[in-house]
Amino acid sequence: MSGGAIFVWELIGTAVLILLGAGVVANTVLKNSLGNNGGWLLITFGWGFAVFAGASIAAPSGAHLNPAVTLGLATAGKLDWALVPIYFIAQLLGAFLGAVLCWLAYKLQFDTHDDPGGTLGIFSTGPTVDHKVWNTVTEVIGTFVLVLWILLSPGAKAATEGIPQFGNAALGYAAVMFVVVGIGASLGGPTGYAINPARDLGPRIAYALLPIKGKGGANWGYSWVPVVGPLIGGALAGLLSLALA
Repeated sequence: MSGGAIFVWELIGTAVLILLGAGVVANTVLKNSLGNNGGWLLITFGWGFAVFAGASIAAPSGAHLNPAVTLGLATAGKLDWALVPIYFIAQLLGAFLGAVLCWLAYKLQFDTHDDPGGTLGIFSTGPTVDHKVWNTVTEVIGTFVLVLWILLSPGAKAATEGIPQFGNAALGYAAVMFVVVGIGASLGGPTGYAINPARDLGPRIAYALLPIKGKGGANWGYSWVPVVGPLIGGALAGLLSLALA
């Protein structure tokens, strides 16, 4: 596939991922929304379904949607390094676009929310206890689980005797959806489980630029954690996959 085609599919898929992912947080957080106070499980399942939708759309490009996944695949020798910048740029721009679309969908709810200064969490992650080293460790671990699963998850195998072995292939992108839901439910509490540099940085930039009435700051002092942590986790998963090959 050409670099241009990869760019388009990754941009569209990542935009849908963030539109639906940020959307479920907006639905839960914003006062005048029907999902208000829906709770953590609604958010984790919403993000899981967002991954399913975005990945299904971006299937032609391999549905990375995540620089940590791209880096893990390249580290494991399963992706040409020359394509990595194309994936990265498309994912970041797609995440920015998805965040803008989320704001447009919830424009009236943003305008009438009773705590507009606390809306950054709709777009980007943040720690419940601010300690950037340990916050980074949390992001490394969560992303490592995700990328290692992607790299080692069994696919379909032809039958030599009896019933064919379908592995996770029979579930398609629903399988990775379950993993994302599991990571969110189990490891998402400390930092909001960015596990994706583009997912956090693109919407954070959008938040800084969007005309949201009464909004707070973008917390740039923390912004490197959900970028560096996932990239380290993805690279470590790629190295382990390479070692196990």
